[in-house]
Amino acid sequence: MDVKSTKASSILADPSPMNKSRLGIRSNLLPCSQSGPSFTTSVPTVTRKKPGKLDDVRSNGWLDAMQSSSPPRKKVNKDFNGVDLVSDEAEIAYQFWMIRYPSALNSFQTITGREMNKKLVIFLDYDGTLSPIVDDPDRAFMSDDMRSALRDVAKYFPTAIISGRSRNKVYELVGLTELYYAGSHGMDIVFPAKDLVPEKHVKCVKSTDNKGKEANLFQPASEFIPMINEVFRNLVEITKDIKGAKVEDHKFCVSVHYRNVDENSWPVIAQNVHDILKGYPRLRLTHGRKVLEVRPVIDWDKGKAVEFLLESLGFSNRSDVLPIYIGDDRTDEDAFKVLRKKNRGYGILVSTVPKESNASFSLRDTSEVQDFLESLVQMAQEDDEEDASYDTN
Repeated sequence: MDVKSTKASSILADPSPMNKSRLGIRSNLLPCSQSGPSFTTSVPTVTRKKPGKLDDVRSNGWLDAMQSSSPPRKKVNKDFNGVDLVSDEAEIAYQFWMIRYPSALNSFQTITGREMNKKLVIFLDYDGTLSPIVDDPDRAFMSDDMRSALRDVAKYFPTAIISGRSRNKVYELVGLTELYYAGSHGMDIVFPAKDLVPEKHVKCVKSTDNKGKEANLFQPASEFIPMINEVFRNLVEITKDIKGAKVEDHKFCVSVHYRNVDENSWPVIAQNVHDILKGYPRLRLTHGRKVLEVRPVIDWDKGKAVEFLLESLGFSNRSDVLPIYIGDDRTDEDAFKVLRKKNRGYGILVSTVPKESNASFSLRDTSEVQDFLESLVQMAQEDDEEDASYDTN
């Protein structure tokens, strides 16, 4: 295993069967000129009226998708001491599911490819992977122990976080300059100026990282920013009377959280989003864990971001490189697909409940993610000690 230090230069700040009909039509990557299309930056008047017919969101599958992205909690019983006991039925179902998606901890040697002497490259989602899913997304903090494990992993392996959050926000939550960061589902990437700029991606421009050092900035959806800003303001206005609804601006996409919304109001919030999007044919809707996400219609996702970063790091199409992607969300499926293709690498799904996925392995929760990262560090340290001993002899 090649684990010599590969410190990255400092950088700026749920799965289920896919239903293509509800994800919208995808086009090739749209060209971006400085002049760009003429988007109005004024905020149209949003009439405070009842949403359209709820049949719209029922017929197009949105409500079904919202249900499938929000699996029921496991049944929990109490023993005579009041201690929580997960139902045997749920645990049995999970164990059967793990036959298809074995534990990444139990399969550690298989995943790392230690005997094949491959260089590992680590990709991770943030929410639900490095931090637990919480009611308030602004309070999705990772633990100090997780941050320490992540920092140590980055000492030995190139490590990147690819999140649906804005790049600046995820950097603010993680706070480690040793990592690479890609925000907005990979539509906002900054990487060191010394790294390669893939020839086919002409939209890279010079920028600076969090330390003020020169860096490359890649934003394939930059022309959509005025449109995204406009939709964000409209969605804030139209959902402001729905208790528990929260709208977030992630620069290149907008998230409408319904985790704290009464389930009886889900059809209303879905219809509101549907009504807004009817006026924006170049935007599409995707579903996450109790969140509706509005994104540009471009041929770009987390899978494309993984390929872009591998190419930028000089690791594209190398047989001695093994990418590993750990994520819990439906949007991570695109990355899992890329790694499964031609057995290029391994996807690891983080989930406490059985679900369909393109991943190869599984971890139950964030605590197991931390255990996996700490195992990587331990392996790297042991290999370093072996190399030192060999050099001495």
